[in-house]
Amino acid sequence: MTGSFVAACHVHSDWSYDGKWSLPALATEFGSRGYQIVMLTEHDRGFTTARWNDYQAACRKASSATVMLLPGIEYSDPGNLVHILVWGCARFLGEGLPTTTTLSAAREANGISVLAHPSRRDAWKAFDRSWSEQLCGIEIWNRKTDGWAPSQSAPSLLTGTNLRTFAGLDFHGRRQFFPLSMRLRLKAEVSEDSILDSLRNSRFEACAFGRALDALRPSETAALRILERVRRPSAGIARSIFGYAARQHTRLAA
Repeated sequence: MTGSFVAACHVHSDWSYDGKWSLPALATEFGSRGYQIVMLTEHDRGFTTARWNDYQAACRKASSATVMLLPGIEYSDPGNLVHILVWGCARFLGEGLPTTTTLSAAREANGISVLAHPSRRDAWKAFDRSWSEQLCGIEIWNRKTDGWAPSQSAPSLLTGTNLRTFAGLDFHGRRQFFPLSMRLRLKAEVSEDSILDSLRNSRFEACAFGRALDALRPSETAALRILERVRRPSAGIARSIFGYAARQHTRLAA
């Protein structure tokens, strides 16, 4: 079936060193939440060409008639500052490469590259405008880094470029579930080729709460940022309380 499909972008499985969910579990859970495509991005740490080949096979095996798992890698630069999401490369590009090397290699391999979470560690300050020629888009809203509101610093990176907006969950565990998605318009049956074709030809849009992210009104974005400012310290306090209670329970039970 062709048409419009809902994708979860920037998802890690237990093939990443810090992931917790198996590929079959991700397919089941995201499928139950209405996603039809899961755009995976495992960390480059620990990957090799052989592991990449095994991983691609595992993604095909875990995919179903209703949920497609798209294999991808999140490449980090040597300082672990700038991260690039890449899909569509037949080969593993390498671990801890300079960003320019990753972008050039991905382009030569006909891959799709997206700048991940520019707000993380103020990576946006390292952004080189020359990268725009080799990027497809920029992750304006990253659930793990930005929380319940889009980044304030990332949108300026789009100015003067043809880059598109991306919204990613940066999923590692249940806390990153959030109504962010990518809506992809496919001209063929769901497959890796048709998904990549939609990305290459800008037949997609980032969505939040089922609406185009670019269509959010300034007042709505401002309200989300207020909620995020309130949520972060509250969540930290709650984690501290629950963590203390858990430690006390463990001590008393010993």
